[in-house]
Amino acid sequence: MNVSEAVEKRVSIRAFRPDPVPGAVVRDILERAAKAPSGGNLQPWRVYALSGAPLAELKAKVAANPFGETPEYDVYPPNLWDPFRTRRFQNGEDLYATIGIPREDKPARLRQLARNGEFFGAPVGVFFCLDRKLGPPQWADLGMYMQTVMLLALERGVDTCAQEYWARYPQTVGEVIGLPEDHMLFSGMAMGYRDSQAPINTLAAARDPFEVWGELRGFD
Repeated sequence: MNVSEAVEKRVSIRAFRPDPVPGAVVRDILERAAKAPSGGNLQPWRVYALSGAPLAELKAKVAANPFGETPEYDVYPPNLWDPFRTRRFQNGEDLYATIGIPREDKPARLRQLARNGEFFGAPVGVFFCLDRKLGPPQWADLGMYMQTVMLLALERGVDTCAQEYWARYPQTVGEVIGLPEDHMLFSGMAMGYRDSQAPINTLAAARDPFEVWGELRGFD
């Protein structure tokens, strides 16, 4: 699989098989991803991968606290505006349409949202953290690291779903993984093998055409 194929085929998987991912495979993906660029080569990422008993412990704690905790940052800006608001709205509609949940069925939508706390059944949960004193440029570096993880995983036949949902549980995650107090949780990621029969995995989020967001200047 070349890079173009990986970029084209990567999607967020929200229904996984329980089949375990070998620890050696997970480590290889995370280690190779450290080739991702970072300003000044700061390599700001701190990464924790959970499976087995540690993952079960975390999921149990989250299930006991469905309302979450105070997030350390806003995943989306307050009062999101267009075109971002429309994109987010449409993505949600498309997602719930795959599993037949209408907009007015709020309990069903909340149950599906809570599936995040189970990593959608994935056997591996990964957490991406960084030093609190680092700034937005290093957050961008961490995002590039995560993207590299997702593409390398796909090359190995492993699927992923990045989950900023975990920003809702900074204390719980921090306690389970033993995160130093001077570090903060940025995002989680489900990792495993997709359930190819699950309708929700048919979603490929729409992308606006180049003309909406890009320009070429000075070219022939």
